[in-house]
Amino acid sequence: MRGFSGDVVMERLQQRRAVVTGGAQGIGAAIARRLAQEGALVAVLDINLVAAAAVLPAPHIGIACDVTDTASVDAAFAQVLAAFGGVDVLVNNAGIGSAPGDGMGQYYAAQAERQAQIARGEAPSVFADQTIHCDDAGWSRVLAVTLDGVFRCSRAAVRLMAAAGRGGVIVNIGSTAAVKGDGPVPYCTAKAAVLGMTRAMARELAGRGIRVNAVNPGATETPIYATLPPETKQAIADDSLLKRLASPDEIAAAVAFLAGDDGSFAAGSVLTVNGGAYFS
Repeated sequence: MRGFSGDVVMERLQQRRAVVTGGAQGIGAAIARRLAQEGALVAVLDINLVAAAAVLPAPHIGIACDVTDTASVDAAFAQVLAAFGGVDVLVNNAGIGSAPGDGMGQYYAAQAERQAQIARGEAPSVFADQTIHCDDAGWSRVLAVTLDGVFRCSRAAVRLMAAAGRGGVIVNIGSTAAVKGDGPVPYCTAKAAVLGMTRAMARELAGRGIRVNAVNPGATETPIYATLPPETKQAIADDSLLKRLASPDEIAAAVAFLAGDDGSFAAGSVLTVNGGAYFS
């Protein structure tokens, strides 16, 4: 079987049943397609049912799921159980970088004014603040999706894996922001916590044969980055040794490695795929 680059893709996930959250676009859709190419049956979970269902043809399935709502998560995994008979692989990809009320609007405006002051040769007197403008709703929304959603989906998957008694794999999508602190404060906080959760669950679940790992993507060509000015994207690309953004398929390849038997000795690991933006 040939992958997105034309290279032969090994079918390393035959007879595995996989769930990918936030799988309707970007990195999530690339992961879903890669796991399917590797032989897995894939359930694409997303808040947008139409988009989720369009990612892969039958026998793969799309399911509506709001990861901020326990009832929605549990209902989605019940659908997976009914359709596939269980779960072997969970990829926690769903997340958001910003939310109304998180102060990023004020941050960007102040950042632009500060840069304008510098360009005029003035000593900058404006500070790019987010924390003082971030309200409870903005903070809570980012964490509800990006952190709490990972826990809810992991809990639902582990319940099914434990009941089946055949082990399994969880791959959490982190972010280089968790390490560098380069990004919105709630998002950096949530992703750092996801890495902590990865390690804690890895220790807890190894005895059940459930491996828990994470992938830390660097800047990746996703719909969010498509909205950035070209000069901003180039500045971000220049921050890496490879002087470009990752493709979603490159992140998906890392996930497929951890999900399959090739990654069988990885537990509590964080695989960084960032083009050399920093070393870990």
